Amino acid sequence: MRKLLTLLVLTLSLNSCKSDKKDAIIEEKTVDDEAMTMKKNLDKYVSFKLTADLTSLTQKERDMLPYLIEAANMMNDLFWYESYGNKNDIMTSISDDNTKKFVEINYGPWDRLNGNAPFVNGVGEKPKGANFYPKDMTKAEFEAAEFENKASLYNFVRRDENGKLYSMPYHKQFESELQEVSQLLIKASELAEDIGLKTYLNLRAQALLDDNYHASDLAWMDMKTNRLDIVIGPIETYEDQLFGNKAAHEGYVLIKDMAWSERLAKFSAYLPELQVNLPVDEAYKKETPGTDSDLNAYDVVFYAGDCNAGSKTIAINLPNDEEVQLAKGTRRLQLKNAMRAKFDKILMPISKVLIDESQRKHITFDAFFANTMFHEVAHGLGIKNTINQNGTVRTALKEHASALEEGKADILGLYMIQQLHAKGELTDDLKDNMVTFMAGIFRSVRFGASSAHGKANMIRFNVFKEKGAFSRSEDGTYKVNFDKMESAMRDLSSLILTLQGDGNYEGVSQLVLEKGLISPELQSDLDRLSAASIPVDVIFEQGTKALDL
Repeated sequence: MRKLLTLLVLTLSLNSCKSDKKDAIIEEKTVDDEAMTMKKNLDKYVSFKLTADLTSLTQKERDMLPYLIEAANMMNDLFWYESYGNKNDIMTSISDDNTKKFVEINYGPWDRLNGNAPFVNGVGEKPKGANFYPKDMTKAEFEAAEFENKASLYNFVRRDENGKLYSMPYHKQFESELQEVSQLLIKASELAEDIGLKTYLNLRAQALLDDNYHASDLAWMDMKTNRLDIVIGPIETYEDQLFGNKAAHEGYVLIKDMAWSERLAKFSAYLPELQVNLPVDEAYKKETPGTDSDLNAYDVVFYAGDCNAGSKTIAINLPNDEEVQLAKGTRRLQLKNAMRAKFDKILMPISKVLIDESQRKHITFDAFFANTMFHEVAHGLGIKNTINQNGTVRTALKEHASALEEGKADILGLYMIQQLHAKGELTDDLKDNMVTFMAGIFRSVRFGASSAHGKANMIRFNVFKEKGAFSRSEDGTYKVNFDKMESAMRDLSSLILTLQGDGNYEGVSQLVLEKGLISPELQSDLDRLSAASIPVDVIFEQGTKALDL
């Protein structure tokens, strides 16, 4: 009996050792798999140093840059709160350095290039309303509630102790931080030699303290001769995917390329003429675009907050205030050095995998620059207010407004290029723009469904496919059918402009549902880009050190 018991104990002990060893092997394999996945996540980004030629700057302009960069950098903490909440909560819960780095890139534990999929265990899905609204708030509850400044771009929605919704203005939530940012802008303004820039910096410093941005937006539009620029504050509404109504904080610091800007200056004057010729019924083009719009090229030397999260912006069209747009137009800022980074490191490698060899000669930086530039100019076309008393297009289309507006700008940008070619104002080969545009769809579609630009590209790709604007060869490369692309451009332009003008929320929702998706075939082609180690986007080495200040 004693021998039997001893044998049983030995057997159990051996089995326990085997089980422990098996568990250890599984745990080690899991850790290795997670490490490999995180490395692949980081490999979706390629690093690029943001520099610029500072020799043309005066000493006072050079002295201004650290103040502007420090002010912009403070937008990072504000956007972290808007996107996630308390940054320390998530960062202290992670021990792996690569995971921490990926959280930093995404301003939270959700992968912006993969439909906001969570990549940290236990965090769950990203709330559609980010941190702008209570996590448990429904659309119906918000729409039924009545409270002060409910529809404001510049407040958080919170619950009181009784569970009732109320608004918290940004300038109150971030009071101490914004006081510091305001002082930095004032210090920069004291060094400003350009009167327009000085006026703007002072007005923007005040606007951050009371959330009244109209005057500073007008002053920003009035700047004409400034060499330095800063875009700072709560601006775009992409992060609010519940209603598309809450603006998120961001900051860019920019240095104007005066020579390139002079070459671009003439194109804004064509906006009224192009508006008249839009391929849509008269009712949808009754507004007259402002002709005071600026079109300039810049080197961007610092990104922070919303514009630095996930995929990076390479051109800016602001302000978003519809009243300012109608009175003065907008300013279009082409971020030349960031654009060159994406062209060299991403677009050209994509074209070698997915564009038919016979058309690769049509992939050029000049076409990429023009397509991006006229995308921004095209934001000024169409209308800002619905034709049937549904309010502004932005408020009528809610969370889909940004995606449709980006889709409009893309397709009308190409339309503008075609029109200006016909007038003889552009002399490069139009085929360059079309093929580069096609390659650009593959670049932007990789930003995923969580991005307004990504959704816009998916819609355009699927509509173009239906219209025969391109064909896919057996080897998995794509070839533009030039005549059919021109007709597809007109049809999609008309559709988008009509949906916007009608404020047709249901129609846009259906369009996004049916066309804003990636087919298995397209996904397999995009997977080939990942297999070829082509990055999806860039991250920046930036700041005073990168500029040798």
